[in-house]
Amino acid sequence: MVRLRSIEQLQELRSEIQSKRDAAKPLVAICAGTGCLALGARSVVKAFQDYIQEKDLEDQVEIKETGCPGFCEKGTLVVIYPKGIYYIGVHQEDVPEIVEKTILKGDLVDRLLYRDPETGERAVLENDIPFYKHQMRHLIGKNIKIDPKNIDDYLALGGYSALARVLFGMSPDEVIDEVKRSELRGRGGGGFPTGRKWESARKAPGEPKYVIVNCDEGDPGAFMDRALMEGNPHSVLEGLIIAAYAIGSHSGFVYVRMEYPLAVENAALALRQARERGLLGENILGTGFDFDVTIHRGAGSFVSGESTALMNALEGRVGEPRPKYVHTSEKGLWGQPTVLNNVETFANVPLIINQGAERFRSIGTERSKGTKIFSLVGRVNNTGLVEVPMGMSLADIIYKIGGGISGKKGLKGVQTGGPSGGIIPAQSLDTPVDFDELARLGSMMGSGSIIVIDEDTCAVDLARYFVDFLCSESCGKCLPCREGLKRMREILDAIKSGQGKKSDIQTLQDIAELMKEASLCALGRTAVNPVLSTIRHFREEYDAHIEERRCPALSCKSLVKYSIDPGICIACDLCQENCPQGAIYKSGEGFQVIDQSKCIRCGICFEICPKKVRAIVKESPGRA
Repeated sequence: MVRLRSIEQLQELRSEIQSKRDAAKPLVAICAGTGCLALGARSVVKAFQDYIQEKDLEDQVEIKETGCPGFCEKGTLVVIYPKGIYYIGVHQEDVPEIVEKTILKGDLVDRLLYRDPETGERAVLENDIPFYKHQMRHLIGKNIKIDPKNIDDYLALGGYSALARVLFGMSPDEVIDEVKRSELRGRGGGGFPTGRKWESARKAPGEPKYVIVNCDEGDPGAFMDRALMEGNPHSVLEGLIIAAYAIGSHSGFVYVRMEYPLAVENAALALRQARERGLLGENILGTGFDFDVTIHRGAGSFVSGESTALMNALEGRVGEPRPKYVHTSEKGLWGQPTVLNNVETFANVPLIINQGAERFRSIGTERSKGTKIFSLVGRVNNTGLVEVPMGMSLADIIYKIGGGISGKKGLKGVQTGGPSGGIIPAQSLDTPVDFDELARLGSMMGSGSIIVIDEDTCAVDLARYFVDFLCSESCGKCLPCREGLKRMREILDAIKSGQGKKSDIQTLQDIAELMKEASLCALGRTAVNPVLSTIRHFREEYDAHIEERRCPALSCKSLVKYSIDPGICIACDLCQENCPQGAIYKSGEGFQVIDQSKCIRCGICFEICPKKVRAIVKESPGRA
């Protein structure tokens, strides 16, 4: 690769790359993100490669493995350019037909197009699909057009133009002022103003200064940072280099969780290619500015996503939090001024520099600007990554983009902000999604997970699940978090099993208040949100468990009973054959009966009973 020494050389290279690309040439873009790879994308890629070679079409058709475009529910995703025909659920067996009909003849493979589940209307292009139509995809919209392993793809779409603008036309203070005017807030969960953090680090005494990308995304159901780092690592790297220039740093780190091997691979390749192009390392673009980056793989600890814990890990120590008597922007990594932002925050920076702070500020709410990427998961029809303007309501995200609740169930609420977030009830779905409104409801933005909960989910059981997760992930350094979570789990276990006491609610609230006030880091202070929010919004479910020994959602095994309706049972024997405890036997009248002394409430009989019959009755009878 040619090492660039000036802005003119960068512009010439970009023009050269663009000139060699034939916009009319058929291009097959295949999502090769982790989600689609799990659904067989690798075999789809190979099938295209083999069939194109077999038909001697290598010079006529280009195949590109891209990042995740978001619609994970429908993978493997394939887009055929130049028309942009969007195929969903593609398997290797579909490849010959796609090549023969769509690429060679221009016809559509109708069964691979998205169809509206209500009207049956088909969608040919990306923006025709409701999942995409209601989004504002400034960050992840380019994923399907970029091979993350090829820096030229990023350059062809204007990549590193923001860096050139900064290095050749802006002082560090001007960069910080632009970011401050944009009102960009950190997307990692805390929502701290990014420009203020950078300014604090720049003004802080001490050398060297450091910049860090936090890709230790540990929230259950969250994969926003992973998709960006896998699909468009250069956008994150460009933002990181700009941040380094702004604060006067010459050394940076990308901290990636161990469970993201593809993100590590693509980030490492991006760093190497950027160095080869003269966009990273010594004398970047001939400006005399030196900056380089090291990748550090996290050891899998959830708490290491906390800023001081992450810095401890980078220093080779146990990844546990330390007291924040001084901000890390003033005294962070190795006691030096340090800027730490998450992946999405850095990816926004090139957009702000190229489009201007005013453009960024024009999107969103009064105190939460720009777009936000969310992972939309749980009991919703269209799961995946969505990018929307701050301020869109939860209802619009779930119903317009997510396609409503799966299985035609009733919506109970949503859980936002990861395991330290809160559960928001269905009656509050008109809430605009921003930092302040979610906090008002007892939840938080977090890194951006939205878990949709239906009527079959027990609020008590859900709170217990997240408390158990956090109990395992707590570093144990401070007593309020370590012991508070254990005690909360014990109480919730008792309530779930029908052994709860009326005083348990007050005890949970007292523990929560202590943890909020006395925990060392944000994990302990926010770990109480699932408990407090479910008590606040679903108190009646706690009361039912405690006072009636009944689970309204029919979820808690200890409070659920299975029986067989003899008037409906068709004696098919499926339940008896599949019961792991041998608890089902045939009565003298010929229908099945469940021996309650042997039943372990596994629910297999309920699931396997023919849906047209539904002879198995599931109930929570409560106190005898």
